[in-house]
Amino acid sequence: MVEFSEIREGVRILGIDPGLQVTGYGLIERKNGNPFHILHGEIKGSKYHKFSESLSHIYQELVTLIRDHGPHILAVEDVFYGKNIKSLVKQAQVRGVTILAGSSEKLPVYEYSPLEVKSAVVGYGRAEKHQVQKMVQAILHLKELAPPDASDALAIAICHLHSRKETSL
Repeated sequence: MVEFSEIREGVRILGIDPGLQVTGYGLIERKNGNPFHILHGEIKGSKYHKFSESLSHIYQELVTLIRDHGPHILAVEDVFYGKNIKSLVKQAQVRGVTILAGSSEKLPVYEYSPLEVKSAVVGYGRAEKHQVQKMVQAILHLKELAPPDASDALAIAICHLHSRKETSL
């Protein structure tokens, strides 16, 4: 297990933005003290699958991603507090599957609120989604904007790299 005090060169951080329709992921590595982009993408759900099948699909995709790319740390966004309780519960269940995927692969899992992520990446906790995308693009020297959910996942990974959290979930 890699704890914060051990964040060193070459450490890979997998950020996850959990969502039932789209779960974003972004993998960065620390190089020369800075975040270096490795990959990003989205796991897309289908409205034609049962909820349990969608959760299983997300879990399997995350486990495959972890096994294929060998991150040392998983960072996940905390549940966003919204007005729609039904959506909130489903998002929490996707987050639970994300935590299970990381912990079953022996990764320390850290959580960050949207406010923490935006503050770490943009410098303002109430930043708009497009501002986060542009800052992620600039920080990681991406040629084009990452899709919104993948960009959020990269932002979560960047947030962990710059955080002072010492204990995982």
